[in-house]
Amino acid sequence: MRRNVWLWAASLAVYAFLYVPLAVVVLFSFNDSLLNAQWVGFTTRWYSKLIDNDEMLRAAANSLFIALVASSVATVLGTMAGIAMQRWPHGLTRFLPFLVLTPVAMPEILLGVSLLLFFRQVLDLTLGLFSILVAHITFSLGFVAIIVRARLAGMDESIFEAARDLGASPWRTFRHVTFPLILPGILAGFLMSFTLSIDDFVITFFVAGVGVTTLPLQIYSMIKVAVSPEVNAVSTLLMALTLTLIALASRLAPDTLKGRG
Repeated sequence: MRRNVWLWAASLAVYAFLYVPLAVVVLFSFNDSLLNAQWVGFTTRWYSKLIDNDEMLRAAANSLFIALVASSVATVLGTMAGIAMQRWPHGLTRFLPFLVLTPVAMPEILLGVSLLLFFRQVLDLTLGLFSILVAHITFSLGFVAIIVRARLAGMDESIFEAARDLGASPWRTFRHVTFPLILPGILAGFLMSFTLSIDDFVITFFVAGVGVTTLPLQIYSMIKVAVSPEVNAVSTLLMALTLTLIALASRLAPDTLKGRG
């Protein structure tokens, strides 16, 4: 019993360390004061002010556009990579897991610096919207591939063999058998890559250049002076969107996201 009590106490302490700061951000987004020093009263005016903030709306539009395009491209490429890694683990494709999964394991700051050097010194590319899109596709692709591969690994190969025995071509087998079965994994990969893209800061900070601002970069520029209730409000909205997408992804591919894929 004493061991269980200490285990529960340690678990609660860890969860409190992780989630109490988030709860404070949400709470003070409704604080009727310009300062976050103390609670004054309840208000929703900080959320109303976001609608009139042109810079914030422009940054949010950029983040949504980048996340939609990057996650869509990453989903297509990641699905193909996941299928290739599961179906053809030998030959030239045996190097594919290393190439696809390296950006997932690499520290974000190292990936950001590497992409910056590649864009500027190798390609001589002007940093902007295109460089952000390429960077987000690069680090999102691996997550989609992992989810799709895990979805395929849990399936009975006899299903696909039966389709081929009945005379179905490879494309017909994919369209009528493989694709419907892996569709939940594909959607989960899309939601996961969208979530990673819309709230990414470190990599975007290195490859954004001048003139293109995303929502995380805009929030960072606002908190250099002080954390205002308006920052708390937009952070709360971004947090709600992220948690919703993660919850949907976990419902679509529970085994993968829980580590049982």
